[in-house]
Formats: sequence, structure tokens, C-alpha cells
Amino acid sequence: MAISSNLLSRFKDARVLVVGDVMLDRFVYGRVSRISPEAPVPVLAVEREAQSLGGAGNVARNIASLGGQATLIGGKCQDEAGARLDDLLTRDGRIRNALVTSDRGRTTEKVRYIADQQQVMRADHEAHWRGGETGGILAAARQAISDHDVLVVSDYAKGFLPPALVQGLIALGREEGKPVIVDPKGAALGHYDGATVITPNKQEAANATGGEAESDTGAAACAQRLLAGLPHLSAVMITRGAAGLSVMERGGQITHITARPREVFDVSGAGDTVVAALALALASGSGLFDAAALANIAAGIAVTMVGTAAVTADELANELHAQQLESAEKKIASLDSAQEWLKLWRAKNRRIGFTNGCFDLLHPGHISLLRQARAKCDRLVVGLNSDASAKRLKGADRPVQDEMARAIVLASLGVVDLVVIFGEDTPQTLIQCLRPDVLIKGADYKRDEIVGADFVASYGGEVVLAELVPEQSTSSLISRARK
Repeated sequence: MAISSNLLSRFKDARVLVVGDVMLDRFVYGRVSRISPEAPVPVLAVEREAQSLGGAGNVARNIASLGGQATLIGGKCQDEAGARLDDLLTRDGRIRNALVTSDRGRTTEKVRYIADQQQVMRADHEAHWRGGETGGILAAARQAISDHDVLVVSDYAKGFLPPALVQGLIALGREEGKPVIVDPKGAALGHYDGATVITPNKQEAANATGGEAESDTGAAACAQRLLAGLPHLSAVMITRGAAGLSVMERGGQITHITARPREVFDVSGAGDTVVAALALALASGSGLFDAAALANIAAGIAVTMVGTAAVTADELANELHAQQLESAEKKIASLDSAQEWLKLWRAKNRRIGFTNGCFDLLHPGHISLLRQARAKCDRLVVGLNSDASAKRLKGADRPVQDEMARAIVLASLGVVDLVVIFGEDTPQTLIQCLRPDVLIKGADYKRDEIVGADFVASYGGEVVLAELVPEQSTSSLISRARK
């Protein structure tokens, strides 16, 4: 999945309406150095405390930290925790406070005790939401939704979202043509039908379907059952912790998006981070699968933090860049490895293309050639002259960049599927080993000058001459730079 590099830059224009159970998250940090003499429990020597928006509030907080804007509709009570929620929202100019106040009950509050970057205990203060009629909440959402790109329903089963309200919110989103993301709770998911996508975790998916979502096959079966049981649901995305995400659209195949191995400190709020990144990506014009891939990366960052995490746009951009480089390096293959890849692609009836060159300083002419080449095939393999080979062909002062640098740049391009470095003066041996279906070279070559053309034609392969971009060459670039 190729995530557009400018997707994150569009987050600043994205607006997300978040409706759900809001709570106050408190964190008590300290050290444990002894066991209590009163009972076999650790003694936490408290050093500091912190508070943050929790539940649906943490979804809005992540949307803001990622650069987007959110309106938060949730419930609070007339108590100290409710007042603290207002204070926290006042501090964040990217979240509009649309909380509803009740004079009954208490605001949900979770207190986490943390020692040495690990939770040692959690204490919850909560009461089922006892606010007024839900019609007012739906009316507030109706008034706000036209100014937003996506609607998120964040259900923590604290009573703010009775099934009738959830159905009303989903109907509102569909009526306004806005994607509706539901983070569900519980095993009975019928009232979430009609959403664009629901995001149960693996345990919730298993409980709702009577299956298991630990394995890829189990997650696929759960997704199929969820879509079958919710006939108006468009897609399901199961979050699977260290295994990543599994996404299925109605009528499509399951896609498993693996997670990068991490040292996990705290999973608190990671699901909120997933929903926030997913919402912003969809609001910014991304397709579901690229949005899910981005959400998976954001979740991977979140679990390395202590407390309910708010991932920033810079952190996500840095991680995305690092993973893209890592992915590019995986495209650089030996001849043996390339032959194995081609076996897999051919088993799926993929058409294999091949082109080659030194690609010393990548310029618009190269990009045009590679795009034209990729348009002629399903998978494009690029043969890259090694440093020694390029030096023999181009002169003692070439190449300007070493072979690994040139290979990484090529592999970073979405139109390139594999890069194979070869040390000979020509790619003849490489072509004979790979036997591509189509061989592509620039139109500055004549048909009888193209290395490997006769061989490819001998088994029915195609030889294509790509159009050139005028006045584009590496030699001229180097010459101008030296002058």
C-alpha cells in the first residue's frame, strides 16, 4: 500500500465530528522499591500526576495532535472531573467543546498508577450516564455535521450512546454523505449497522461472532460474519494488537496489515489513536486501505508511550518516512531472490516488465521512462548497473552516487517493484535469467541496439520504445553543475 506523501499535509484542513463517551484520564507516576508490610502489594512512591481527555475525548485529542480539527459531543457532570474536562478542552484550540452537562451522577474518571513505565493498577470512578433526552444530542450533531468531513461514534458503553441514538447518528451521517466510523463496544453490534466502517478489537470481534481473531484466517472469518450479520455495514477493520489490522470491505477480500515489532509500554488509548488517524485520512481523501495502513502506523507509535497517547503529526511523518525507506530497501534484491519473486508473480498471472540503466542522478526523463514502463506491465523490474559497471561505461568520474544510494532512490518509487544490481556491462545475462514479458528502453535506441531484444522476442515477449523527455540527461546535469 502506497501512502501518499502529502496526505499528512491535508490533515490541517480536515474536520471530524466526534460523539461518544467522554471521561477524564488521570495518571499517577512513581517508583516501586518495596512491598507493603500490610499486604503483599507494591508500594508506589508518588512523584507526579497528570490528567488528559479520555474515551471519545482521547479520539478528539489525537485528531488535534495530528493536525486536524474536531468537535466533541459527549457527557459530563457538575463535578470536579467535569470541570477539569472543560479546562483541558479550553487549552486545545483545535477541539470545539460541545459537551452536554448533567446535574445527576458523576463524570467517568479512570486513574492509572504507573511505575517504571508500566501500569501497576487502574481505579475507575464511573456511573452510567444519566443525562436528559437523547434527542438534544442528535440535534446538536445534526447542527454540526455539515461543517465536518467525517463522523466518529466512540462507544465505551458508559450510557451516553444508547442504541437508538447510535442508529440516529449513523442515519444522519448517511443522509449527509459523510463517512461514519464506529468504535463499538459489546457483543451485540446490531445497532451499528449502516456505518461506513466499524473498528472492533480482536476480542470484541471474537465475542460478537463466536470465533477467534488471533490468526489471519480467524480474523477473516470474523470479518465475514460481521458483514453478513450487518447487511448495511460497508466495511470492518479488526485491530489485532501486535499482529496489526485486518480490513475487509463488503464484497472484497480480507487485507491483513502487519504491525512493525515494538517495545510496548502501554496500550491505553491505542484504539483511539487508530480511529483518529483513520478519520483524518478518510477526511483527507484517502481510500480505506491506505487510511487503515496509516492508522496502523499511528497505533504502533502510541503503544511505545506511557498513558493515553496523543500521537503528533511530526511523529507520524517521521515513522512513515522510516517505514517507506525500510520498504524501499526490501525491493532491492539479488538475482536469486528476484527469480523467486517472479515465480510468485507469474503464479498470479502478473505481466513482468524490465528496463535497465545507471540512473545516476534521477531526473524527469527517468521518471517518464519508468512510468511508461510500468504502464506496460503489472510488475516492473529495474536492472541497475553496479558502480564498477557504470564506471566502465560512463568514465572514471562516474557514478556520482554509489549503487546502494541509486538503488534506494529507485526502490522508493511506487512504479518500481524490484531493483536488481548487475555487474556486467550489459543486462543480457539478467534478462536471460528473468525472461520478462516486456522489455522497455528509451526511444533514443534503435530496435537492433537494444540488449536482450532478440531474446525476449524469441519467446513471444514484447519490446517497447518509450517516448523521451526532451533535453533531459544525467550527463548534461553533471556538466551544468560543474560549470
